[in-house]
Formats: sequence, structure tokens, C-alpha cells
Amino acid sequence: MIEMVVDSIRVSLMNYQRVVILKEKETNRYLPIWIGAAEADAIAVKLQGVSVARPLTHDLIQSMVDALGAKFNSIVVNDLKNDVFFAKIVLNVDGGQAEIDARPSDAIALAVRVQVPIYAEEDVLDRAGIWLDKETGKMVPDEGDKPKEEGKKPSEEEMKKMSAFYDFINTLDMDDFDKRKS
Repeated sequence: MIEMVVDSIRVSLMNYQRVVILKEKETNRYLPIWIGAAEADAIAVKLQGVSVARPLTHDLIQSMVDALGAKFNSIVVNDLKNDVFFAKIVLNVDGGQAEIDARPSDAIALAVRVQVPIYAEEDVLDRAGIWLDKETGKMVPDEGDKPKEEGKKPSEEEMKKMSAFYDFINTLDMDDFDKRKS
């Protein structure tokens, strides 16, 4: 598992859909995940420190888990099937761990509230992660500085098939990806 941080939440100007951009903590690899407007707002509200008069759904879930004596451990983006991401919420419960299936957007909204690590499975990052060139901010087929194993570098056609986000990513202004959004 690779630790990730929430880099930003973006809106496609073409269709107004939201995408949360997770960034690998130690490199310039990013994981874009399409999310709903409500979940994007739930994440953004917490990241921006906006206070709301009544608890949002994710605040309620946090309160319920706390009231039941469990503690949030982490969240993991653990699978990708047919361009749909899957996640799990890892809880510490009665001396053991419980893993709860969740949409990545809901898991991330909880993670930013309770300040637990966000992880992605290496396999998910290999299939849907994107690398950005440090100098140009443009998408590159691999991490640029360190070539992948011989025979593993994808062709341009494979790059297009790797992710449902390819066209969207190429329309983003990547210049400010290194700047942390809050």
C-alpha cells in the first residue's frame, strides 16, 4: 500500500463533474477519482475548514463510530474494476480490525474528518495513476526519472486505455498541482 494525500478537487468545465486528485505522498504520481458533487462538497468543506450548522452525513458517521467505541485506522483505495474504484474503511474495534466496503469518495470524506492515512494499493496506482513531469507539469508515461522495467513501459495507445480519466486529465491545468489546496 502506498500512502496518499488529497491534492485537490477539480471540476471539469466540459461536464461539471468532480474529480478528487490523490497524490502519492513521496512522488509525483497522482490518482484521479471521479466523485459526486455532494461527496466533493463534503471533502472540500472539511479541507477548507468551513463550519456547518448541522452535521453532514460523514460527520454523523464519524459520531456514530465514535459512540460505538470504534476508532478509524485508515482508508484504502483497494480495487479498480471496469473503471470503478473501490475502497475500504479500516476500523479498530474491540482489539481487532474491521474492514467496511465503501465508495472512495465517502472513505476520503471520512479520512479528512478523522485525520487518518489514505492508502492506495500499488496495483490500482499502476493501472490508473498518472505521473507528472516535474518541470513541465505534463503527464508522462512513467515517473520520468526512473524508467520502468524493460517491456513494462506502456505505448501511447495503452496510456489512453489505462484510465477513464485520460481525456479529462489532459484538459487540466497541471501547473498548480504541486500547490496544496486547503
